Amino acid sequence: MKKKNVFYTIILVLALLGMVLWGLPFGIFSPKQSIAPSPSSTVSFPYKTMEKKILMVVAFKDFKDEEYFVTKEVLEKAGYLIETTSSQKGIALGTEGGEAIVTVLPKEIDSQNYTAIVFVGGSGMEKELDNREFQKLAQEFVKTDKIAAAICIAPALLAKAGVLTNKTATVWSSPLDKSAVQILKNNGAIYEDQSVVQDGKIITANGPDAAQEFGKAIVSLLK
Repeated sequence: MKKKNVFYTIILVLALLGMVLWGLPFGIFSPKQSIAPSPSSTVSFPYKTMEKKILMVVAFKDFKDEEYFVTKEVLEKAGYLIETTSSQKGIALGTEGGEAIVTVLPKEIDSQNYTAIVFVGGSGMEKELDNREFQKLAQEFVKTDKIAAAICIAPALLAKAGVLTNKTATVWSSPLDKSAVQILKNNGAIYEDQSVVQDGKIITANGPDAAQEFGKAIVSLLK
């Protein structure tokens, strides 16, 4: 019997020695406990917050494709979530066949849920310059100290909304058509013949060729 006890003792010592050498926890012999996260622990996910949302405004028909898609791409690459609004929900169509999904109407928008608003130009937006819902959006974002940006003909909408008074801005024009420039001047804006113009938290651009620069200017101001 004593020999058997000695034998078991040697086995136990060797087992313990092996655990030490292999770094195994002695707690494996204790009763198992369920592992649950601490009530105070939280798990973080890289979701975009409301502060990272930008609202883009397009005409439901004939918005300028480059001005929407190029600007949108620049903003998304910078980590911003884009939501698009128009005069109705559904699929808005660009002049070149591009599609923009409109998920929210102007009357449903709370400017506090966004960090900026971007008005896209195009022949369709030219017909929306007196759209009161669009103008109210511009006024609300400026009133709440958010970034308001517009490209191509869209700065004329900002001018008619009264948010460009005494502000330096640019807008689309051509040698044969200076009507948009006149709209800015008639509404108190200071016209500047540049591709992109920033005055405080208002950014304007004069057309699709400026879309990349326009988007980068918005991102720079946001940062």
